Amino acid sequence: MAEALAALRAPASRDALAELLEAADDEAARELDAVLEALADHALVWFDGAGKLRMAGALRHAWDAPLGLDAPLEELLTGTTSDELRDMLAALGVKPPGTKSQRLAALAEHHGDPERVLSVLAEAPAATRKLLEDRAGARPARFIMCGSPDPDPEPEPGARWALDRGLLIEDRHRYGPARMPAEVALALRGPGRHAPFQPVPPSVERVSVAPVDVDREASAVASTFAAGAASVLSVCSTTAPARLRSGGIGARELARIGKAAHADDAVVRLVLETAYAAGLMARNGDHVAPTGAYDAWAEQEPPEQFAVLLQAWWNLALTPTRARDEDGKALPALGAPPCNGCVQSRHGLLAAAARLPAGHGVRVTADLGPLIAWHRPFADCSLQEDTPFATVIREAELLGVLARGALSALGIHLRTGDPEALGVECRRLLPSATATARLGADLTAVVTGTPSTRLAALLDSVADRETSGTASVWRFSAASVRRALDAGHTPEDIAAYLAAVAAGPLPQPLSYLIADTARGHGRVRIAPAACVLHGDEPALLAELAAHRKLAKLGLRRLAPAGRRCRSGSARLQGEGRRPDRRPEPGEGIRRLRPERVGDPTAGRPGHDSRPGTVRGRSALRHGHRGDRRRVGEATAVHRRPPARPRHRHRSGHHRRVRSRLRQPHSTHPQPPRTRPAPP
Repeated sequence: MAEALAALRAPASRDALAELLEAADDEAARELDAVLEALADHALVWFDGAGKLRMAGALRHAWDAPLGLDAPLEELLTGTTSDELRDMLAALGVKPPGTKSQRLAALAEHHGDPERVLSVLAEAPAATRKLLEDRAGARPARFIMCGSPDPDPEPEPGARWALDRGLLIEDRHRYGPARMPAEVALALRGPGRHAPFQPVPPSVERVSVAPVDVDREASAVASTFAAGAASVLSVCSTTAPARLRSGGIGARELARIGKAAHADDAVVRLVLETAYAAGLMARNGDHVAPTGAYDAWAEQEPPEQFAVLLQAWWNLALTPTRARDEDGKALPALGAPPCNGCVQSRHGLLAAAARLPAGHGVRVTADLGPLIAWHRPFADCSLQEDTPFATVIREAELLGVLARGALSALGIHLRTGDPEALGVECRRLLPSATATARLGADLTAVVTGTPSTRLAALLDSVADRETSGTASVWRFSAASVRRALDAGHTPEDIAAYLAAVAAGPLPQPLSYLIADTARGHGRVRIAPAACVLHGDEPALLAELAAHRKLAKLGLRRLAPAGRRCRSGSARLQGEGRRPDRRPEPGEGIRRLRPERVGDPTAGRPGHDSRPGTVRGRSALRHGHRGDRRRVGEATAVHRRPPARPRHRHRSGHHRRVRSRLRQPHSTHPQPPRTRPAPP
């Protein structure tokens, strides 16, 4: 109704509004009066002293083209000269008055009469009639001008005849296409076309549903999402997603995260958007990395984790799972622009579901789309969706806000805006994290419910995750156990870790797998070398290795059976052998802690735990809170760079060693070098 009043350009009479809305009978007239009274209570529409309807300016400008109509004739003819108005009236067969204001009023009176406009259209050429009929049924095009207009643009076929008679108005500076006045569009649409008027919400097919069933489904869905969110963010913590140059996370990174976390694209997008809005992730150069708040979030129980993401979704100024824009192009995650209509669609969904009778839900959740449009007319609805607001409804079902076609307890407290009550409801519906796993003889680990952060990190380090959801399954293999051994853990540590989280005794096949893998692990070792010194005199090589001033280079004599590997460890791994990277004397294995955005301790040498320290031993053996969180993190070798000697001594012994090193490696005597004689 308000859009129809905006199209009439208030002040307008009530009778004109009723005629446009086709509210002629008594029932429709009563409904129109009730709507006008409700708008007047909110100071949006009111009657002035002359009995005309007026509306607030902010409400009027809510529509660019109300009912698909452009501006009225007088507004479009603001910059027109008096001579141009005279020519238009003459082309219409109307005697022009003397002044400009009189000519403008005469032209507005002519175009305000639909019968006179239709009579002029009957005399128009065929191309003009087709052009005007198409323009009357279409919405005005939004035009943005960049640069200078064409000094002599070519008009559309049939447009010149309409421009001469004021049926189309061209901008004085010829910016953009010609525009059709609202009076002309209404006349061409005919008297049988009215504005939609639906004063009551659309009816939907309802079914009875018990509150217990709603809670049961909401609990299952919310628990599944909480487990998936923890898995997705754990993958992002291990390897931060790369950003596109244009911004956001592209389809390739989304597919990688979904494959590693066993989650579909909608869940990955929803988790990333809500986590970013909640401050758990932030931009870090060319990547989007977890922040320091993520570590605190990961240590919480699933109800608290879910409440944070649910609150972020409620206030999110976009539709996170929308994968394509209006033109059908793929949208990256964390790259869509915000829109106020997206928030309105989410709020309208919960408002529509809250108005259902108690103990009832809709048979088909897609029927809530028309209700959203009725409760929130300015809500954003993608044109790519076959069903209105299907994406928003699907998000609410993924989060357990909608269950069995009704608003769950989560949605009720989310709509009221009470964080404490929402947290209590999350703790009631979502179980706590599971800290134990059932280890089977088939080399699998099954965790029912949401695994705790430490349990998931442990199983991810020694096994490969196969499924996630209400029950997560990991499978042990020689490659997964070898991955834990490469991270610096001993077979005794692995067996002790698994025995501590197992619901029963450690299966014998798993113990055999750990022992067999550890028995073959480390049989081939790789030692890095910056260079290799070789010569025919063992005494000279021994002298160099024992030289006091060359001790900082770490020279070490190779074993007689030692060989140089040109292809590196990748070639040995391809042959089925897993070399063991052992530290050299003076080195230590350093466990790399994933850096966090805004973490002041990230990258500092003292922040890493080493096995040679008390803190490092505690982290490796007993699972330190900061280092055992991800047991399967990569290891790196720490070698102190050789320091340069402060003073260079030109002793005779030093010069003798350098001269021998410069000699070529050959057993044949070399002729003495002579300086060529001058010409």
